Amino acid sequence: MLEFENEYYEKGYELIAGIDEVGRGCLAGDVVACAVIMPKGLRIEGVKDSKKLSEKKRNELYKEILSHALACGIGRVDAKTIDDINIKQSTLYAMKFAVENLRDKENNLVTPDMLFVDAEKIDIDIDQLAIIKGDDKSHSIACASIVAKVYRDRMCQQWDEDYPGYNIKKHKGYGTKEHRENIQELGASKIHRMSFLKNILKGD
Repeated sequence: MLEFENEYYEKGYELIAGIDEVGRGCLAGDVVACAVIMPKGLRIEGVKDSKKLSEKKRNELYKEILSHALACGIGRVDAKTIDDINIKQSTLYAMKFAVENLRDKENNLVTPDMLFVDAEKIDIDIDQLAIIKGDDKSHSIACASIVAKVYRDRMCQQWDEDYPGYNIKKHKGYGTKEHRENIQELGASKIHRMSFLKNILKGD
């Protein structure tokens, strides 16, 4: 899973940031992206696409990734902005913000010299490679997917307290049957993406 990284280290790149997002398909909450720069040659056992890991394993790996990471950055775009500019553009902005927010353990900004992005191209003046199913193929993208997922899941815990009745801590804002029924019963909250709810609010 380090083959992409090793190929680009051999080309002379030093600071490779893996970037991934979570929450793109949700009905509620922010889309969240993470950018992470891991030490050259480090392979953390068990790291893979966050969707293929249990919550317990994700939390364990989250701590391990952050303890080793040379730099980490988070980017967020909220539901109102998603409604205003669409989810595709919001995802790209979140990824760009994550890169711009990359900081080391002393809180210094870090600029990578190469980006590995999960299936997207970011509007930023840094060399980059879009890797289809990158969280299965690149260690740094998989690390970013885990950090983004755990970070957003923790946001969901807070949203569950702030907007009770939707059970956001359980479904994380995704369009489960329970969530759709709760929206029909309670209406939309401030963190719901209205552009995603047209059919649900009609009762279709």
